[in-house]
Amino acid sequence: MQHPTVSILIPFKNTAHFLPECINSIIGQSYPHWEVLAVDDHSDDDSLGLMEKYAQRDARIHVFKNIGVGIIPALRTAYAKSNGTLVTRMDSDDIMKPNRLEVMARSLLEHGEGHVSVGQVCYFSDRGISNGYERYQAWLNSLTATGGNYDEIYKECVIPSPCWMVYHEDLERCGAFTPDRYPEDYDLTFRFYENQLKVIPCSEVLHLWRDYDSRTSRTHEHYAQNYFLDIKLQYFLKLDHDSSRPLVVWGAGFKGKSIARGLQKRNVPFVWLCDNPQKIGKKIYGKELVHFEALKDLKNPQSIITVANEAAQSDIKDYLHGLGQKAARDYFFFC
Repeated sequence: MQHPTVSILIPFKNTAHFLPECINSIIGQSYPHWEVLAVDDHSDDDSLGLMEKYAQRDARIHVFKNIGVGIIPALRTAYAKSNGTLVTRMDSDDIMKPNRLEVMARSLLEHGEGHVSVGQVCYFSDRGISNGYERYQAWLNSLTATGGNYDEIYKECVIPSPCWMVYHEDLERCGAFTPDRYPEDYDLTFRFYENQLKVIPCSEVLHLWRDYDSRTSRTHEHYAQNYFLDIKLQYFLKLDHDSSRPLVVWGAGFKGKSIARGLQKRNVPFVWLCDNPQKIGKKIYGKELVHFEALKDLKNPQSIITVANEAAQSDIKDYLHGLGQKAARDYFFFC
């Protein structure tokens, strides 16, 4: 096996309580050919001092200060300092399984450029994991097991932000951390998809993902629902929407309304469907909602489905399949 260097990009801020577990899990990797590019995003606890002590003891660890503010500038700083053939990201409050780098690097070496290596994840928390996170973990790992992550890319982020690895050249081709778009991990996932990086299946848990109340994805406005919907709609219109076909939006809840507003802002025509008798025939944002049976009168439509209820989603799938429509071509679940 060749032994290319893996550049591990770690933005960190006020995670001193978790840093020792994180860095020790990297130092203990079975694959020793790595460099850490750790960037302090203006911490006001002992994080920077702790990381600098690790750097003094291990020449593979390099510490920098963020020249900007936030995760994206920190990732840019880390990436600019990296020298590895392979690149991965790590969150400073998480833990790598001992063989994570070895498994992911071997996968990339076997498959070559044009691929993204991923691993299964396991959430953990001092207080236990909620049902929502358990379901997300099971869904994400089921996609990773087959490499079918892009099949449901418009539902949620289908590549875990701290558990991917790519060739440096591929990351560069995808724009790395150039865009100022949040959530940055979801945006990068869409750019992997856009540039047709193939996901390598993995059936092994490689990353332990910590959950706690003050983690960034729980507290920062950049990870609010409206940011996710904006990114979904932007990339759908760019990558999968066929403007020659009628576009349909299913559902008039929060997500349906947000998508409808986004389409109206972009002057994209659409038909708005629902099955709620209290809403059918009513106008929202000047657009009348019609019964879903109207879909049969449209020629070769594409559908954005914003209905969250699982039983309703199943019914919608059955209905669309009965019309000969296929997922990820004719209809796309946005939740």
